[in-house]
Amino acid sequence: MTQLTNVPNPADFSHVRDWVFDLDNTLYPHRVNLFAQIDRNMTAFVSELLQVDGVEAKKLQKQYYLEHGTTLKGLMIHHKVDPDAFLQKAHSIDYSPLIPHPELGEAIKALPGRKFIFTNGSVPHAEATARALGILEHFDDIFDIVAADYVPKPAGETYDKFVALNRVDTNRAAMFEDLPRNLKAPKERGMKTVLIVPNNLGETVLESWEYAGSEDDHIDYLTEDLEHFLTALNRAL
Repeated sequence: MTQLTNVPNPADFSHVRDWVFDLDNTLYPHRVNLFAQIDRNMTAFVSELLQVDGVEAKKLQKQYYLEHGTTLKGLMIHHKVDPDAFLQKAHSIDYSPLIPHPELGEAIKALPGRKFIFTNGSVPHAEATARALGILEHFDDIFDIVAADYVPKPAGETYDKFVALNRVDTNRAAMFEDLPRNLKAPKERGMKTVLIVPNNLGETVLESWEYAGSEDDHIDYLTEDLEHFLTALNRAL
């Protein structure tokens, strides 16, 4: 299994010219738990839509997430939900828990080449999040679930759509993610892959499929501190 490190080998990244970042729990620490608000909003949406209690709504929400990559995709398939209405409800959250992170912004800015946000969320959510972190200006573009035609990561076709739209040479690209399964397709396409894991992992509650295991040989690096990882990399490049 790949070992946890905040000090990358620069030789592994010297060729990279496109830097691709997931959004939630990647560009900000897992402990911020911004997703808890989104999770509650999704549960409320499912509960109201299907007229079921919160327990049943949560169960169905998680089932669709595991089976289809996002709750939204499951709702679109099984209940013909309007995706815009769902996304607006899901992302009606308070962004104040996010603290500006200028050091991360400088580390992203210093990377040679283009920088992208690639999220299963929406552009407005990504912009609000990155703006709250003070790093939005350092990205060239945002590829969201709408651009993906609502087919979420980890679907290979969605990565191919992102690559084609932005003319990314996957052999000169790297991807940063917090979910192991979302790094398999990038690795298969030639990208360097970095998994962001929570600081104090033992104190963080994750689903079993959120952990990296011995079978996850598609992960090149694990780090618990994106800023330090990128700063160390920039110093060496």
